[in-house]
Amino acid sequence: MESNRHLARARTKGVNPFVYWIVRALFQPFFHIYFRMSRIGREHIPVDGPVIFAANHRSFLDPFVIACMSRRPLHYVAKKELFRHPLTAWFLNSLGAFPIDRGNADRDAMSTAREILERGDSVLIFPEGTRTRPGTLGAPKRGVGRLALETGAPVIPVAVIGTENVRRGWRIRPHKVSIRAGAPLRFPKVAEPSGQLAGAVTERIWPCVMLQWEWLGGLPPIRRAAVIGAGSWGTGLAVALARAGVEVELGTRTAAQAQLLNATRVNDRYLPGELLPETISIVEAGDLELGRHDLVVLAVPARALPEVIAAHGAAITTRAGLLVASKGLVPPYGALPSVYVAERSNVRAIAGLGGPAHAADALDHGAALVVASADRGFGRQLADLLSKANLYAETSTDTVGVELAGAAKNAAALAAATAGPAGPNAVGAAAGRVFAEVDAYARTQGAHAETFAGLAGTGDLIATVLATGSRNRRAGELLAAGTAPQDIEGALGQAAESLDALPLLALALREGGVDAPAVCGLADVVEGRVDAGDWASAITAPPRRTKRFVRAA
Repeated sequence: MESNRHLARARTKGVNPFVYWIVRALFQPFFHIYFRMSRIGREHIPVDGPVIFAANHRSFLDPFVIACMSRRPLHYVAKKELFRHPLTAWFLNSLGAFPIDRGNADRDAMSTAREILERGDSVLIFPEGTRTRPGTLGAPKRGVGRLALETGAPVIPVAVIGTENVRRGWRIRPHKVSIRAGAPLRFPKVAEPSGQLAGAVTERIWPCVMLQWEWLGGLPPIRRAAVIGAGSWGTGLAVALARAGVEVELGTRTAAQAQLLNATRVNDRYLPGELLPETISIVEAGDLELGRHDLVVLAVPARALPEVIAAHGAAITTRAGLLVASKGLVPPYGALPSVYVAERSNVRAIAGLGGPAHAADALDHGAALVVASADRGFGRQLADLLSKANLYAETSTDTVGVELAGAAKNAAALAAATAGPAGPNAVGAAAGRVFAEVDAYARTQGAHAETFAGLAGTGDLIATVLATGSRNRRAGELLAAGTAPQDIEGALGQAAESLDALPLLALALREGGVDAPAVCGLADVVEGRVDAGDWASAITAPPRRTKRFVRAA
């Protein structure tokens, strides 16, 4: 096989010195000029003897720029697909590359790396196994730890940043690239290290790579999080983050609530039966030290955001990311939650959260969420964190669409329940028309068509309509039963976001020039101007035709 031939060349011959030094003589000044490449920590790299470079991986350029750190040839693994074309394979092999099957534990490739080290040369390993971008660093595989133990070679932790931004299609753009190497790590030589021992050594190496990464300004991992709001979803998110290994502080509305939760470790009112992990500290929100957190989660109703931001916004530092878990619109002008918060805080990045996620069911059986952020790195970081808590999470840059879809599904669920006594046809028509009207408005605001059709829209709508514990569904049932709108929240014991959002949605749709009779009519019901039964009857009634009179000649 061709791959065996390339492995054999790497084992026996190493680089082609003629090709290697010519390419390096061309590439190195180009990198310095075009990428303004900076190299830090070169003094840590041994001038001779075996050495393992353990680095993060962002771009196909990484091996080439990292090679500029060393004053001698550097061998590295590359995915076997790159070796399919003979000329490309010869060129890469001449520069020190040898193939690896990334999908499997490739013993041949690791054996080749071991032989290269045993003859006194250097090897570059990417412990993440593949390119990881954007966001923070990925999880390492234990191969680098095994290689260090089997060879006894020192390990140089290396971080590279900026290479992920140089390529757009086939165009290579100028962008600052920085590389930093740390002090060598040494481990005893072990003939046949166990998987557990190899994993333990990898866990010793990788934090040193992360240290170089963060020193260069790379996105740090989320280690500490504050959740403001101890309702059902706030408590649920706190538990999910704790399950993902994050140190969590849960901020309650009152000191009495914090004292009760600390005593019982169960939020009986909002999330009964769910024991709060010991890694969750519970304090009154006013006592949160937000400056020490990597992530701040706002898990309060949209109507409470002005009060929360006024109380805590200034304390959230620029190093933190902010996750807004509110669904609806912010009074009095109907701003989107993330937009409202962004205009009144100075955080590093902001994300919204959408998708079908009822707290108790999410913790017991999982959930499928959508993390929406203009910052792709922050969005992926949050999605990875939620996946550690056994929650599926997609990422999206369509923050407008995801947040309007969340408001639309609450309004449509309320509409469906309000129209319930009029029969299933009215239920479907009410939900469909309300949802479609908000969707039409969202398109005018730049939302993506697929957002309303996906998890954040129809997925969340179906879950809300079917869930027995849905507050918005229950609010619609109470409206249909004749309960006065102002009495519904007291009957529910919790806020129903749709009751707050509908008047604001109706205002936004009117000002946006969207014809929205279903939304505006339901807003009139919520504000007590129209009877719920009359509105439900009108949902399936044909439109009235205006008679045209012809003036006699």
